[in-house]
Amino acid sequence: MCWGFGFFRNQDWLLKKLTMFLTTLKAKIFKYAVFLAVAAAAVFLIQQAFDVLLSDVSDLAYVSLEARGFQKEEKVEHIKTPEPLKAIYMTSWVAGTPKWRTELVNFIKKSEINSLVTDVKDYTGRVAFDTKSKLVDTAGSEEIRIQDLKEFVNELHQNNIYAIARITVFQDPFYAKYNSDIAVKTKTGSNWKDRKGLMYIDPSAEEFWQYTVEVAREAEKMGFDELNFDYIRFPSDGNMKDIAFPISQKVLSGLDSGGLSIDSPLAKEILLEQFFKYLNSALKNTGVPISADVFGMTMTNFDGLNIGQVLERIEPYFDYVSPMVYPSHYPATFQGFKNPAAHPYEVVLYSMKRGVERVIAASSSPLKLRPWLQDFDLGAIYDAQKIRAQIQATYDAGLTSWMMWDPANKYTKDGYLE
Repeated sequence: MCWGFGFFRNQDWLLKKLTMFLTTLKAKIFKYAVFLAVAAAAVFLIQQAFDVLLSDVSDLAYVSLEARGFQKEEKVEHIKTPEPLKAIYMTSWVAGTPKWRTELVNFIKKSEINSLVTDVKDYTGRVAFDTKSKLVDTAGSEEIRIQDLKEFVNELHQNNIYAIARITVFQDPFYAKYNSDIAVKTKTGSNWKDRKGLMYIDPSAEEFWQYTVEVAREAEKMGFDELNFDYIRFPSDGNMKDIAFPISQKVLSGLDSGGLSIDSPLAKEILLEQFFKYLNSALKNTGVPISADVFGMTMTNFDGLNIGQVLERIEPYFDYVSPMVYPSHYPATFQGFKNPAAHPYEVVLYSMKRGVERVIAASSSPLKLRPWLQDFDLGAIYDAQKIRAQIQATYDAGLTSWMMWDPANKYTKDGYLE
C-alpha cells in the first residue's frame, strides 16, 4: 500500500517537472524564434541600405566621370545595309540646314532612293559634329555644322533610310596646318598644296590614322550605319615635281620593300595597303560596314595611277568599294570617245565590267562594288536620260547598287524612279 502510494506521488512529481521543462523550452524556442526573425529583418534592412548606398556611389561616380568629360555609353541602334542600295550625297552644311535637308529627305521617301551619304568630315578637314572626343577636341578640328546630328540620324532610321557617314581622310588642310610635321612637303620643306591650295597629310602618318579612326568611331556613336572613307590616296592634282613624303620614305625604309623609293608607284601601293589593314582592324569591333571611295580608273588600271590605289589591294579590307566612275572625269579618247561625258552608258558599263571581272578573279563578290555616278553638269548636260543611262549600265554590268553624287545637292528628281 505505502509503496504504491509513493509510486503515484513520484509520478505526479515527474509530471510537474516535465510540464515545467516543456514550458521553459517553449519560452526559449519562442525567444530564439523572435531573435532569428529580428536578425533576418535586420539583415534585409542592412542589405537594402547597402544597395541604396552602392546606387548612390555609382551615380556619384558617373556624375564625377561626366564632370571630367566622360559619358555613359548608350546603346546605338543601326539598320541593315539594304540590297540593293541606292544613295544620294548630302553635304554637312545642308545636313545642318533643317529646311533644305527636309526637302531632300522627302525626296528620298518618295523615290527609289533608300540611303543617304552625309559628310561628317569634308575636304576642309573640319569635323561637322560634336564628337565628345578628347583627341578630336585637342586637334581643334570641330566646326559644329550639324547641331542635332544624332536626332537627324534617328529621323532617317524612322523612315527606314540607311545612314552613311563620309569621312575625307588624307586631304586635310586644317590638320596639316597645325601639324606641319606630318604634312606632305615640298622639296624645300614647306607644306605642299594642290591646285586648289589644299594641303595633305602624309598617308604613312600613324598618328593621323588614330585620329581618323577616332572620328569614325564617334560617327558610329551618332547612329551611322556605315563608315565611308574618301581621299584614301596619295595626292595627284598639283606640282608633282616638287613633292616629298618624308614620313612615307622613312616607313618604306623599314619595310621589306627591296629598296623601293617613294617615287615608285609600287611603293605607294604598299604603303596605302598598310593603312587599309589598320583601318579594317581598328574598326572591326564597331559592327558596322566600312567602305572606300576610289578613282574610277582603278577599275581599268593596274598601275596604281601614281596615287597608290589598286583594286586588289583595296577590296580585301573593305565591305564595299565605290569607284567614282563619273564619265566627265575620264580623259579624252578614253575608249575612243572624244568627250567621255557625252557617253555615260558606255563609260560606266565598260569600267564596271572590268571591275567585276577583277573582283571575281580575286575570289570576292562583285556585289562589293557600288559605283558613284554623276548627277551634275560637267562635259555635258546631265539630264534624267543620262542619269538613267548610268544606272542601267550599272545593272548591265551585273551590279545592283549605286550612289549618286551632286556636290550642290540639287538632284535631277525626274531621273529617279518613284
